[in-house]
Amino acid sequence: MMQESHVPFGMPRPGALPLDPAAPESVSRNGVLVPGATDPAPAIPEGINVEAEARESGVFDVIDDLDRELVGLDPVKTRIREVAALLVVDMARRRFGLEAERPNLHMCFTGSPGTGKTTVAMRMATVLHRLGYLAKGHLVAVTRDELVGQYIGHTAPKTREVLKRAMGGVLFIDEAYYLHRQENERDYGQEAIEILLQVMENQRNDIVVILAGYRDRMDQFFSSNPGMGSRIAHHIDFPDYSLDELVAIARIMLDGQRYAFSNDAEPAFRELMLRRMTQPRFANARSVRNALERARLRQANRLVSGGRSLTRDDLMRIEAEDIYKSRWFTEGPESRPSEERVVPAV
Repeated sequence: MMQESHVPFGMPRPGALPLDPAAPESVSRNGVLVPGATDPAPAIPEGINVEAEARESGVFDVIDDLDRELVGLDPVKTRIREVAALLVVDMARRRFGLEAERPNLHMCFTGSPGTGKTTVAMRMATVLHRLGYLAKGHLVAVTRDELVGQYIGHTAPKTREVLKRAMGGVLFIDEAYYLHRQENERDYGQEAIEILLQVMENQRNDIVVILAGYRDRMDQFFSSNPGMGSRIAHHIDFPDYSLDELVAIARIMLDGQRYAFSNDAEPAFRELMLRRMTQPRFANARSVRNALERARLRQANRLVSGGRSLTRDDLMRIEAEDIYKSRWFTEGPESRPSEERVVPAV
């Protein structure tokens, strides 16, 4: 479903917008178009079915998609629903003339790699757009390298260029603690932080900033930069996936690519994940995706060298031998290379 087909909650229908180009319009603090000063004040409704209007805006569709895309993460999904509900009620209050300060929407996502932080940030941007809180609802994902320069006068233009691209949407800064390097007095990360702080305060109606990273390192980052911590309203922790959830994620990934485990392959994959999740650099869903990519390579090699005619099921089925040929079964821990990042983060 195209994003443009949804009318943000609280916005007038296209036919209700003024056709006279001379008719003035203004933009309210939450980014919603309101009639100009010469138009009569809108009538206060007798009642509003906020659930029905939220559904019409498409917000629930986005949250339902999130439920289907991500296994587990119930606390995260609950918090996203709560934020969406707050904004729906805030919009309804405005229609009754109950003005209040726009909610602070800057967030911090903490957790290990591969726990769905980027995916949730993308869906959050869509929710905020459909409710009229962001003009565009796009996501700009960056790390320190895109924000901090290497010499005097380089950081400010880099940071401002990123902020310019993110205006009207969400700026997602992964591993945000690397912006601050206390041990290096000549580091330019503090300059980027100061620019971010100004924009997060003065232009918070135009952009939402989401910081992400490991929880303990983010806590240290906020301790060293209390101004940044005070501007974050929502702290959401992403737990690691359980073994059952990792296997469920594998099934979803395979199904999306028209593959499936054989009866013997799924237990083998479970055993692989049980070994892998206790080792360094395990990355949750990202490690699942990497393991499946390698299983597909072994399946392809097995089929090509088999010398027989292949059926549709042969091309779809991952066998146990495609899993057991992993180095996590065939080599000792000391000879296993560190897991390479062969696919984008989930």
